[in-house]
This record gives sequence, C-alpha cells and structure tokens, in this order.
Amino acid sequence: MTVPPLVIAHVSDLHLGADDPLAVRTLAADVAAATPTLTVVTGDCTMRARPSQFRAAAALLDRLPTPRLVVPGNHDVPLSVPARALRPYTRYRAAICADLDPLVRTPGLTALGLNSMPRWRWKNGAVTGTQAGALVDHLGAATPGVRLLALHHPPFATGAAGIVGRNRLEHALAAARVDLVLAGHTHVPRSRRVPLAGGHAVVEVVAGTATSRRVRGTPRSWTLIRIDAGTIEVTPREEHAGTWQPTQPTRYPLA
Repeated sequence: MTVPPLVIAHVSDLHLGADDPLAVRTLAADVAAATPTLTVVTGDCTMRARPSQFRAAAALLDRLPTPRLVVPGNHDVPLSVPARALRPYTRYRAAICADLDPLVRTPGLTALGLNSMPRWRWKNGAVTGTQAGALVDHLGAATPGVRLLALHHPPFATGAAGIVGRNRLEHALAAARVDLVLAGHTHVPRSRRVPLAGGHAVVEVVAGTATSRRVRGTPRSWTLIRIDAGTIEVTPREEHAGTWQPTQPTRYPLA
C-alpha cells in the first residue's frame, strides 16, 4: 500500500493592520491549492492586538485549509501595561483560538503548538518547564509518525534573540524525538538541520512574513513542507504582485 505524503502549509507573521491587501486576498487560494494535511500559523496574526485587527485575522484564518494549528506571537499581546498584565490573551483567545498550546493529531502526524510569548516579555520568547514537560508527554508518547512542534520564536536563536528556557526545550525535543520545528518572527524564510543530544537531529523551518508590509530584504512568502519516503522537502512560496511562486526546494532526511 502506498502511503500518501504529508503536506504542511506553514504560514507566519500575517500582521493584519500592517498588511498588503493583495497578499491577503491571494494567500488563502494558494495555500488551499497545495491541499495541506495541516496548516500551521506561527504567530503575529495582528500588528497591535487590536479588536479590529483580530477580526481581520480571524477572517483570513477562516479561509485557510483545515485542520489548522495556530499559536500567538509577540504582536498578538497588547502593548498597554494594564491589558498586558491582566488580560494578555483575552482578545487572541476570543478571535483566534482558546487554547494557547494546541494539539492536533491527524493520520501520520502529531503536532503541538506552544505559546512562546509570556506577558512579561516584550519581544523575545520563553518556554516554561511545564511546556517542555507537555512536549515530552504529548509528542514523546505519539504513535508512529511525524512529530511536529510549532512556536513563534525560533528556538535555536542565540545572543539577544535567544529564548528563555532554550536548554530545557532542546532536551525535551531530543527526548520526544521531534522531527520538525516550525517558527516565524524574523520575517526571513530559512531552514536547517539542528543536531541535538543523543545523536538526534531536528529540522527547523522558519517562515517569512506572508502578508505584512514589514519585509526584511526578501519577498513575502509562506512555506510548503512535503514529507515523503523519508525526506522532508521545504519550499518557500514567494509573493510577487499577488502571484505566489515556488523557490528552490531544500531537502533533509527524516530522522
């Protein structure tokens, strides 16, 4: 029996409120054309976490294929101190997803999302011991298949961009034998294979910004990931005047 490939649509950094309208209008159709097994959105759905921006983000997300896994980003938490301290995720939960650490299971794939944006951080992320434990519990105990983690902040960044709790997260990724980590935040698409403890390695995929005007030297894009016959193929799809075009794919062995 031939096992169909897994297709993951990785979308990030929509920044509704600072978006390009043409990219917003055309993104969903391009993602849907890939018929993904799972659509993953790694945060920054809004620009300033305002109610109108969350409504616009929810409308766009509703047009993306299901099942979907969405996690918050730093721009999805209000900037004002009272709202950030007392109700940091109220608007996000009401408009996007009630679960900040969502879990999605589909044949051949178990995917966990982690909220890497605590209220006490302004831009850079963190992963708690509880979250690392949940990663091991959910993904480490997953039935055979691909194990995927999604969060907003690239987990292997160093220096000022590093996340709090990086060491505990790396140990959890190795213990759970995670295959694929998806992140956003930088607005620059990138992928690489990262060695971890015990000889395990994980493929990290950072998506660019899909619809924001805040590009950083590279076009808007989302990333198509195809897993088939022991290979992870990563292909950013760039937007040019409302037309989405694939770039050169990069392939990695599935651990």
